[in-house]
Amino acid sequence: MGLKSLGEGKVERLKSSMVSRSRMKWWMIRATTTVLLWTCVVQLMTFGEMWGPRVLKGWPSCFMPSDSSLAVELSSLPVKVPNPPKRVYKNNGYLMVSCNGGLNQMRSAICDMVAIARYLNVTLIVPELDKTSFWADPSEFQDIFDVDHFITSLRDEVRILKELPPRLKKRVEHGMFYSMPPISWSDISYYLNQILPLIQKYKIVQLNKTDARLANNGLPLEIQRLRCRVNFSALKFTPQIEELGRRVIRLLRQNGPFLVLHLRYEMDMLAFSGCTQGCSNEEAEELTRMRYAYPWWKEKVINSDLKRKDGLCPLTPEETALTLRALDVDRNVQIYIAAGEIYGGERRMASLAAAFPNLVRKETLLGPSDLGFFQNHSSQMAALDYLVSIESDIFVPTYDGNMAKVVEGHRRYLGFKKTVLLDRKLLVDLIDQYNNGSLSWDEFSYSVKQTHADRMGNPTRRVVLPDRPKEEDYFYSNPEECLQLQDEPLSNT
Repeated sequence: MGLKSLGEGKVERLKSSMVSRSRMKWWMIRATTTVLLWTCVVQLMTFGEMWGPRVLKGWPSCFMPSDSSLAVELSSLPVKVPNPPKRVYKNNGYLMVSCNGGLNQMRSAICDMVAIARYLNVTLIVPELDKTSFWADPSEFQDIFDVDHFITSLRDEVRILKELPPRLKKRVEHGMFYSMPPISWSDISYYLNQILPLIQKYKIVQLNKTDARLANNGLPLEIQRLRCRVNFSALKFTPQIEELGRRVIRLLRQNGPFLVLHLRYEMDMLAFSGCTQGCSNEEAEELTRMRYAYPWWKEKVINSDLKRKDGLCPLTPEETALTLRALDVDRNVQIYIAAGEIYGGERRMASLAAAFPNLVRKETLLGPSDLGFFQNHSSQMAALDYLVSIESDIFVPTYDGNMAKVVEGHRRYLGFKKTVLLDRKLLVDLIDQYNNGSLSWDEFSYSVKQTHADRMGNPTRRVVLPDRPKEEDYFYSNPEECLQLQDEPLSNT
């Protein structure tokens, strides 16, 4: 009996060992299969990114709810496209560019310089940005724009290098190059006949001022379209700026439609323009001292009242509040203030805040940790405002400066999005009449709405004024050669 029991025990242990090995084998098969399946999924996802919409595009994710904010954000990312083939041409030399002014002044200049480099068959060095203007922003090109995208996306048009080849770099260090400011508002023949021979002679030419150096009109269609391609496609902001811009837009969209108000009422603007409406005597004196402190601001003695009546001053916050109310802007709409520090602070913003309590800024939507990286970098902060401005439901600039013009043109390019182009000369006259009792509120509001009925960023022809290029419509505010225009004839207003 004892032997029988012992034998049975051995059999049971053997059976148990066989079952255990069988389970282990089955577990190993399952683990191996799972690893293989995951490998296939990863490979398919990789191929999906490479092949575009034909593989996995639009499939719901197994790991992300379709209505999650991250899913929405990822679905909005552009599909990767292959780089265009390099353009092969005989290189006539190297063009260096030093931009001047604020972000959008430099942005349009970069577009012009790419077009010029293309037509001169030269190599363009990534432009240097202005660090000596009022803002004293130390940002380099690559701190604001995606430099690799800029170079590769335009390689079928022009060769762009981050810096000169070592041998030529040494020549520049020893001053062996030619530097000059080109003549403003010049057409392409000026660059072909005057600048190209200099490049061929010296091999390296630096254009040390680039704002408004290429004409608005009278240029070949391919030049105009290349300017647009650079502006709307090649000049992407850095991923950090783009990401933060998307976050601000997402926060705004959570609460419905929003209006961007480009309230150009900062200290530098008022000092430069000489506009002191609503300022105290002490503030007016401070602005005058600032104007004299900058020698390149040529106009020194300015009559603020006359300049305002001619429509050459930015609207004050008080004037802006009246205008938005007259246009029947919803009191409860979110208004994003795209601007730097408003001169006069809360005192000057009080009437606007009372009329429209939902005023927000990037500083109120984001925490200090989000904006810490951008502090003391005004161009990067302006880039963030730019992204929010082009995505807004309505854009209202109170002055036609560089940002207002470039954003206006970008919104036209995006499908003629509503941009209220204020007639400041007429507005200040109507406001003065309303304030002195000559107009009732209803009369004032009706006149403001009638004046701006056709000033909403709708399709129009650019105004051409022969021999007066400074007074023409700016190319970047209405790049009509690049727009998908409607079938009906365009107006000339």
